[in-house]
Amino acid sequence: MAQPKTARETTRPLARTPLYEEAVELNARMTAFSGWEMPVQFSGIADEHHAVRNAAGMFDISHMGKFALKGEQTIAQLQLLVPSDLSRLEAGQAQYTVLLNAQGGILDDIIVYHQGTDESGQIRVMAIVNAATRSRDKAWLTAQLESAEIEFQDLSKEKALLAVQGPKAVESLQKLVEADLSAIPAFGHVEAAICGETGFLARTGYTGEDGFEVMVSPETAVKVWRSLLEFGVRPCGLGCRDTLRLEAAMALYGQDITTTTTPLEAGLKWLVHLDSKGEFIGRDVLERQREYGLKRRLVGLEMEGRRIARHGYPVVFEGQTVGEVTSGTWSPTLERAIALAYVPVELAKVGQDIEVEIRGKTYPGKVVKKPFYRSPHKGK
Repeated sequence: MAQPKTARETTRPLARTPLYEEAVELNARMTAFSGWEMPVQFSGIADEHHAVRNAAGMFDISHMGKFALKGEQTIAQLQLLVPSDLSRLEAGQAQYTVLLNAQGGILDDIIVYHQGTDESGQIRVMAIVNAATRSRDKAWLTAQLESAEIEFQDLSKEKALLAVQGPKAVESLQKLVEADLSAIPAFGHVEAAICGETGFLARTGYTGEDGFEVMVSPETAVKVWRSLLEFGVRPCGLGCRDTLRLEAAMALYGQDITTTTTPLEAGLKWLVHLDSKGEFIGRDVLERQREYGLKRRLVGLEMEGRRIARHGYPVVFEGQTVGEVTSGTWSPTLERAIALAYVPVELAKVGQDIEVEIRGKTYPGKVVKKPFYRSPHKGK
């Protein structure tokens, strides 16, 4: 993982999450990330990675954007902004999706949580967005929803957010929660008592493992963090969050998906529901891509040997640069170098031999099926 600048190397002041002091107390190595001072690692990237794959790890993700929306037409209005059919959602369900621009490019990837309808008929929705795009997403959403009589509340600085992930994550978190977490399906969510407060708990995550994301007040977040530490849950930083998500082939906004990539190019066809919903921003572009085909596609690459194909490295075929690596790392689970890259669609077939240019020399790799790793624990 290419390390971002440390907090000391930046000139502008960095924001700190409610769990910042907890990380410092554990001697975490801190880094600057999207305007926040965040832990990149505690005991070590590989050690934390294996803890999540084999037991349980927890992440401070309080830097992410948290938007609460409420109105009679909340779902109907959001339908106009994403390619996914949100009308399918029932209370307690969620949808991973993307905000699109008029060119079909991805403004951000988000999760929309349907929280049900209150007594006055107002549909409540929680949306979690990326930290780096929070301000832009807020401006985009409020502009698009301005005339729809939808109440918009930015809870990003009011609430803390933790992710508890791994095959033993639910077991550990259950000790703090009154509701039966085992009854909540994947992408399900609930408001339940946790450490004396009503919190928002969603069975979602960014690691490829089972687990929950927990949104509570800053004070309660500290209680949850300390309790989970006592239960043996390993504190984890951004370093292993990146290796875990890449093994699961989960896209990183700003690298694997951007305003110039469409969800079809990015391999996110499963969240594009052209046949079951009406108009939405960018629909015409996606329709043309479906009808006439794609020119490029995001694929998984596996490198020979230990050379790592990192973000921005050229993909080469028959001596010509044909694409670019978007993410790359050493996989602690598979013990091999893996990457994501955009290549011409004719080279996007599994088994295709390619090369990656690394510091002026080319090294062999192969297109492989995504995800690179599928957890044997998830879904049990």
